[in-house]
Amino acid sequence: MERFIIKEGLYDPGIFKAFFLAGGPGSGKSFVTKNITGGLGLKNVNSDTAFEKALKKAGLSLDMPPEEEYFRDLMRSRSKRLTAKRLDLYIQGRLGLVIDSTARDTNKIETGLAALKRLGYDCYMIFVNTNLDVALARNAKRDRKVPREITLKSHAEIQRNMGKLQRVFGMKNFYVIDNNEYNQNILDDSYKLIRKIVKKPIDNYTAKMWLKKEIEARKIKEDIKIPIKVGDTVLGGKFKNKRITVKKIGKNEKGDITINDKSILRVRIPNENA
Repeated sequence: MERFIIKEGLYDPGIFKAFFLAGGPGSGKSFVTKNITGGLGLKNVNSDTAFEKALKKAGLSLDMPPEEEYFRDLMRSRSKRLTAKRLDLYIQGRLGLVIDSTARDTNKIETGLAALKRLGYDCYMIFVNTNLDVALARNAKRDRKVPREITLKSHAEIQRNMGKLQRVFGMKNFYVIDNNEYNQNILDDSYKLIRKIVKKPIDNYTAKMWLKKEIEARKIKEDIKIPIKVGDTVLGGKFKNKRITVKKIGKNEKGDITINDKSILRVRIPNENA
């Protein structure tokens, strides 16, 4: 899995691009994300999605009743750990990212932003904005409702943090999407903007050096020659003593050399001098 992620990174359309998504309960972040980043090859990192799936699988209520709090907290912790592991793999391959957040914890966002920039990522924030009445109305219709008092507090904090986040990301990398009501034109324009950013050539020095290193490492691997050609005989089987005629030489999805569609590690080349 790890090697596949790194291999995918070199050809990923959104490589070294990271979009932080901000917005409170009822802002419609999930809906907006689906419409403006779908089909662009970006990896969505959202522990809430994993959390909801875990709740349903465990037969727990999405209404978050108090009597299920203990089991719910276990599910939430597990979902966050799984999401963190998945994010680590994505970053190893420098894949394009959509990182979901609420924008309540600006310190956490700043830490993540700084870490990705050190790796060579170009980072942006998409702020999905709604007024309080709309947020409350939408939250009431959600399958997994957030308590009203938390929605009120979250909305107020997020609005206060908007200015700080604009300064952190820079105005040219900070995009506000008004989602008080459905507007296909806004979504279409936003999609075109994100697509343009994703297709933008990499200009960051750190990113270029990483790509150069990966390409050179792959070239060295691909230049490795083996003293076998189609028609030769190798030894295979459980004890590598069964004579097998080489009919095909290729590579698998990991880039490993294969003989007759099986890894070269599963056969032995006879020693002609033995």
